[in-house]
Amino acid sequence: MALNVAIVGARGIGTTHAAAHMNDELSNLVAICDVRKDRADALAEKHGVKAYYSLAELLANEELDVIDVCTGGNENGSWHFEPTMEALAAGKHVLVEKPISNDLAEARTMVAEAAARDLYLGCNLNHYFTAPADKAMEYMNDGKIGEIGYCLHRMGFPGGIATYAPSDAPRSKEFPYFHVKAFLHHPFSVMRHFCGDVTHIQAFMERPSFRRGANDLMVSVNGIHMTFANGAIGYLSSQRGDYTFGLGGWWSVEVGGTTGTFCIENCVEKITYWPAPDPKNAAQPENLKLGQSPPPVVTESGVTEFNTTFPNRIHAFLEDVTNGVPKEQIRASGRDALAALEYTFAAIESYEEGGVLVRPEPLPLLKGDPLTQD
Repeated sequence: MALNVAIVGARGIGTTHAAAHMNDELSNLVAICDVRKDRADALAEKHGVKAYYSLAELLANEELDVIDVCTGGNENGSWHFEPTMEALAAGKHVLVEKPISNDLAEARTMVAEAAARDLYLGCNLNHYFTAPADKAMEYMNDGKIGEIGYCLHRMGFPGGIATYAPSDAPRSKEFPYFHVKAFLHHPFSVMRHFCGDVTHIQAFMERPSFRRGANDLMVSVNGIHMTFANGAIGYLSSQRGDYTFGLGGWWSVEVGGTTGTFCIENCVEKITYWPAPDPKNAAQPENLKLGQSPPPVVTESGVTEFNTTFPNRIHAFLEDVTNGVPKEQIRASGRDALAALEYTFAAIESYEEGGVLVRPEPLPLLKGDPLTQD
């Protein structure tokens, strides 16, 4: 049976989510809610559902299973806390857009509230709900990567000085960490998806001269070093349309291990796998011989449209709720989103302290589900 769903927030992301719900057999979209009547009415009319202008009114008049929070706000996250908490208090499962919040204390409270009420809280960490990411995890599970040694992630809009224009949007103007909070949620979540928890972070951030000349405060170029609990080393390079990346396009993640390496390019498009060389072709550093690897295996997904990640991720949340998976095992959970925000704030702290090494705050402990454990 399909889950009854309502969307809160009817701008661009809400529109994208609404289309995904309308095309998903696990979802019965029943209402759109937005404090702006014109937005709520337009999106509700498009999909033939009811429009509401306050969450309290929506919750009082509809039988709902899931609230999909697609609001935005300052740094794309300041309007996530209140509707999420209101929905959880009403006993509804929640899928919330990223970042889970732009405030770390709020994010911690949201995750704790969902756990206390035994409700599902998911976040739209959609960048690893792709065929290349699934193939990468298959390589890892089959032992074809081995012990992970490093993770390199690059993510940023292609651009340069010719395409730059100062932003007057209230959500970003005068917020120096807009890009860091609104964007780094994704690469941090992807790196953690493949490599596990991060234990140490060191960050350097800048803005190019054309932003300085326009009195644009956004630190839009980020270089972040990290170590993982499993001993791997990571590096994240991110920028907001200030430059154009070369190999790998606008989005690439490379994970190297003792038995092989993979690299995903442009998020949805392809994955390349390089097996480690056998002993007779191995490198000989003492003789300055680099060795020779077997030919790479390239898998094209046949997909080039990034927006396919939204229905993939939304379906996964609906599937997890429908199947009643243990709360601690849902994909892209609120706890996972909290991890990305903890790393984000650790990076900000490191930058503000001149590049010092920072340990992110520990995540809430996983307690286990007595109903599913023998």
